[in-house]
Amino acid sequence: MDTPLSTVAVVGLGTMGTGIAEVLARAGREVIGIDISEEAARLAVSSLEASTARAVERGRITDEERRDALARFRTFSDLQAASDADLVIEVVHESYEAKQQVIHALDAIVRPTTVLATGTNALSVTRLAADSAHPERVLGMHFFNPAPAMKLVEIVSSVLTAPQAVDAVTALARELGKEPVAVGDRPGFVADGLLFGYLNQAASMYEAKYASREDIDAAMRLGCGLPMGPLALLDLIGIDTARTVLDAMYAESHDRLHAPAPILKQLSEAGLSGRKSGRGFYTYEAPGSQTVARDALTPLESATATPGRPVRSVGVAGSGTMASGIAEVFAKAGYDVVLAARSQEKADRAKARIAKSLARSVDKGRMTSEAREETLGRVTPAGSLDAFSDVDLAVEAVAEDLAVKQELFATLDKVCKPGAVLATTTSSLPVVACARATSRPQDVIGMHFFNPAPAMKLVEVVRTVLTSDAVHSTVREVCVKIRKHPVDCGDRAGFIVNALLFPYLNNAVKMVEQHYATLDDIDAAMKLGGGYPMGPFELLDVVGLDVSLAIQKVLHGEFRDPGLAPAPLLEHLVAAGCLGRKTGRGFREYAGR
Repeated sequence: MDTPLSTVAVVGLGTMGTGIAEVLARAGREVIGIDISEEAARLAVSSLEASTARAVERGRITDEERRDALARFRTFSDLQAASDADLVIEVVHESYEAKQQVIHALDAIVRPTTVLATGTNALSVTRLAADSAHPERVLGMHFFNPAPAMKLVEIVSSVLTAPQAVDAVTALARELGKEPVAVGDRPGFVADGLLFGYLNQAASMYEAKYASREDIDAAMRLGCGLPMGPLALLDLIGIDTARTVLDAMYAESHDRLHAPAPILKQLSEAGLSGRKSGRGFYTYEAPGSQTVARDALTPLESATATPGRPVRSVGVAGSGTMASGIAEVFAKAGYDVVLAARSQEKADRAKARIAKSLARSVDKGRMTSEAREETLGRVTPAGSLDAFSDVDLAVEAVAEDLAVKQELFATLDKVCKPGAVLATTTSSLPVVACARATSRPQDVIGMHFFNPAPAMKLVEVVRTVLTSDAVHSTVREVCVKIRKHPVDCGDRAGFIVNALLFPYLNNAVKMVEQHYATLDDIDAAMKLGGGYPMGPFELLDVVGLDVSLAIQKVLHGEFRDPGLAPAPLLEHLVAAGCLGRKTGRGFREYAGR
């Protein structure tokens, strides 16, 4: 098995198989494309011709390189064509029966030294290998869609796989310009193992009518920096494929987080599998189109809402980074802002933080010195909440402690004028508990900004069962004026973003606990395979392990799902004082705090 894998057969010329064939042909490999459908083979050739033509237009390859790549790709309808291959990659239908038929047939066709790779993302590689005449040469080679663009390749070995086979395909992946990550055999491997649990929870959230599909997707794009929202991603992947992956994961884990949401079954059995069918969570202009079409669930832009209350001045309570960031956002939008802290000194320091932030904006050419002075002049620091007597909107950004917030809201109830909107920026506490500390719970709402507030575009607007329509409309109007994107959600733990983000982070910690993969491999897998701006352990260390643990405990306490119980490793690190970057050590060590 010390072959250089110069001739590779790809069995199954659907989207993934065609993409893999293109990667191989452009990297100088002789590629044998095999599909029982002559139409699929024809489309694969057309796809390679079109993609390489675009590459020439963009200056990425020359005409000669394009001709050579096209000459290296040949298509056949019979598996016998794979007889001289050094490596066969199968990407046929995601079922044991289909894949086992291919592997059995190849056993009688290819040389004993030929490596057989399955492209499965859900099925057991061990089970597929065990049915082969040469199980030691069978492994998983999981590319991500679209294969030409995505850098990650998960190399999946079973207890039967020969190390030489793993070494050979790992070297090939690197020569193809990919980043290979070695993983063991479990459903979903690393990237899909974490990704599909998150997607499943998003589907359940939508099914429960907790938030609209547009708001769920916008929340995760803007709140986490993801390239796509979860429901749009499910439509891209294929709802039937997602259901298959989740069924396989649940069969092994028995974790309720992996039990496919009923809506996935309903949509897939109705043939509404996403983009490829023209309809899934969204409706598309045509099957295969990426253009979303308006349907009965699309929000009406001209929908009339209850008129909001006028807001001219805003009070921000707190002296930390979040409070000063929110005050800066409102001042930039032209509002007069009262920034109140527990002392005048703390309020002055908070305003000084805003001054530094605005100075950086001037240095970067984002605003003029005149605009900086005007913005800063709109911020009035105060050492007492009494200064909120005339504000139209009061936003608290104090410690994430319910008793502290309730005491503050009781004070706001006394000092704020009738009709003022009272908002909390809590990320994990019940908004209604803050509302009940006042005599006017109908005026209380959640405005969950994300850190850093000046940069992050998302605000989760959290109304309780007591919040009035006018207050809800007021806050949504204000969000638009301060150039933030509001998403509506109900008053339950985690709202949208944290309810989907932190279980994903917790599951990543469990993978490390189980010695399934390393921190570096998991981080690389999610950045390269999932398009995440940061790996889960990079993010945990930035957010703070203590903050992450607190939110995970709140989620577990509210939903009572055993799968949401905080990972013991996370609890141990927090108990040891390893809280992430702020302490110099979390999942990784840092040179300084």
